[in-house]
Formats: sequence, structure tokens, C-alpha cells
Amino acid sequence: MHIVPQAVNPAENHLLAGLPDAEMERLLPNLELVSLALGQVIYESGGQMSHVYFPTNSIISLLYLMENGATAEIGVTGYEGMVGIALFMGGQTTPNRAVVQSAGHAYKMSAKALQAEFVKGGMFQQMLLRYTQALITQISQTAVCNRLHSVEQQLCRWLLLSYDRLHSDKLVMTHTLIANMLGVRREGITIAAKHLQEKGIISYVRGTITLLDRPRLEAIVCECYRVVKNEYDRLLG
Repeated sequence: MHIVPQAVNPAENHLLAGLPDAEMERLLPNLELVSLALGQVIYESGGQMSHVYFPTNSIISLLYLMENGATAEIGVTGYEGMVGIALFMGGQTTPNRAVVQSAGHAYKMSAKALQAEFVKGGMFQQMLLRYTQALITQISQTAVCNRLHSVEQQLCRWLLLSYDRLHSDKLVMTHTLIANMLGVRREGITIAAKHLQEKGIISYVRGTITLLDRPRLEAIVCECYRVVKNEYDRLLG
């Protein structure tokens, strides 16, 4: 991780953008812009968390790691949220791993600075708690979707959640990585992606998935995507 020039505005993160000017001015000295690389581990399962991250144009995946090394994504965060809720929910560690799914930037803040601002109450505290409720909805719905819906439906949900957090219709991601995220076999993702390509909804070339027809993707996705999106819209506007 390395510091990059101040070319990204903190307001590109919606939680920070929603703060009153006075609260934002207090936070600014504690916000450090960092560059996040694809596949970079932000924190490991059970590890001490020293910072929280507010993504701007990056996407961070929350993965649960099993004893045998298998992983499955339980949630995803982009410019609408933050990573590290355990630091204001009363814990210093978390049972999941956080990995950069799409490279970009984020603002990081030390645990000490976050906790000092959180206890003051105000809009900052409210925004973080609202986001936590929205994230819990996403995690819960992901569990239901992975249990009850087909691999193709899971892929559609995952693609829409990812594109919602990108400033582009192109997603750099291999079938193997998606399979690891969803906790399914690579062959299942390949077949599901092929079906979506044949319908003209996406194209997949050299590790890049391009969204061609979002309305059709939204038309065939399972209810889980809409449940999550509606809750985010309700809580965070």
C-alpha cells in the first residue's frame, strides 16, 4: 500500500459526503488517501484492526475463510460504505478477511481517530450505524441467496452489486476469482457466464467482464439484489 497524490476527493465516498461541514473538517486531518491493488488483503481473519477504510473508486470484498482454506464472499463494499465496522461496534478483530476486488483508492483512518469521533455522536455516528444495518442486510441476503438460488442467479446478483460500485461498465475479474468469491466450482461460473454472453447481457474477454445490457440483467436477477439495494437506498439515500 502506498500513498498517492491528493487527486481523489473524500466526498466520493458517500458516507463522508453526507457529513455536515463541521464534522468533515474535524475528520480531514485524520483521512489518508491510499492506493489499493487488486487482490490486496486489507485485514486477515482474527487479526488486529488498526484502521478503517472508506473506498472511493475501489471495491473491497468481505470473505469468510474456512479451516480447509475455502472462502466465500459474505459482503462487498465500495464508495457507498466503509470497511472495519468492528472498530466502532465494540471489537478489535473480525472473523472475516477483507480483500480488494477492484483496484482503486480509499481513505483510511486510524482506529483511535475513528473511535474518538464516533463517541461524539452526531451525523458521523448515525451514518456508520445506518451503513452497518445495510451491510447486515446484504450479508443476510447473501446467505439466503447462496443457499436457495442457482449459480447463475448468484452470479447475476454479484455482477449487479459490483457494477453498482464501479464508475465503469467493465469489471476486471476471472471466472476462478468469482468462483472463490461465491464459494462455488469454477465450471459453474463458466457455464453461467456463457449463458449470459449468449443472451448478449455481458461479454467476457481476457479477464474483463463488460456489461452490455443492464436492464436485461436486472430483469433476470433474483429478488436478493433488489432487497439489498432497496435497503441501502432507504438507509443511506
